[in-house]
Amino acid sequence: MRAAIRKYILTGLLVLIPLFLTGWVLLTLFNWTDRVLHLIPRVYRPEELLGFPIPGLGLILTVAIIFVIGALVANVIGRKLVALGEKILEKIPFLRWFYFSSKQIIEAVFINSQDSFRRAVLLEYPRKGIYSIAFITGESSGQLEESVPRSVTVFVPTTPNPTSGYLIVVPEAETIPLNWSVDEAFRVIISAGVIMPGEEEKIPMLKEALEKSSHTTIAKEDHGRTPDE
Repeated sequence: MRAAIRKYILTGLLVLIPLFLTGWVLLTLFNWTDRVLHLIPRVYRPEELLGFPIPGLGLILTVAIIFVIGALVANVIGRKLVALGEKILEKIPFLRWFYFSSKQIIEAVFINSQDSFRRAVLLEYPRKGIYSIAFITGESSGQLEESVPRSVTVFVPTTPNPTSGYLIVVPEAETIPLNWSVDEAFRVIISAGVIMPGEEEKIPMLKEALEKSSHTTIAKEDHGRTPDE
């Protein structure tokens, strides 16, 4: 009986937690983007015209604004205006650092995403005899190259959240290439090594094994009971 209860609770959690997280992200996104509607005069807002708000309208308006700004900046006049604005920002110490640093990060993530994590490797880290899955992000240059010749910058992500991790500079000869794509390596990290490349079918197999194990446990418990129980 206890095994059945545990099985049903785990099954319910596996269904409800992803749905809850997805709904929470969507609700947060809608609430955040709905603030864009404050740019519209109050008399023209949906709640004033229709008598009720329209969920997701802020998201649609946000995407439209981003699209229009992108179209304006993409032409010659827009690029000149952006260049002029960047020249002004270069003369402001704190804003200069914040603007250009955030711009480089966004370009690395969204524009050069395929080159940001070039390939997956094994790295003997955090000590000898222990290996971590890592990603080569670039070749060292300048003072890094002078201090560690023929070195590369390597990102070692954490499990199960690969968005955090450690940046390490190591000689390229000390990295061990993996015959995995970047996506496959990320899948291994997120699953904590449960799912290896080419073993995605393990997911339904694990569920089936869990169900069989639960049924076997229930049968044993029922078999061990006395008629009075």
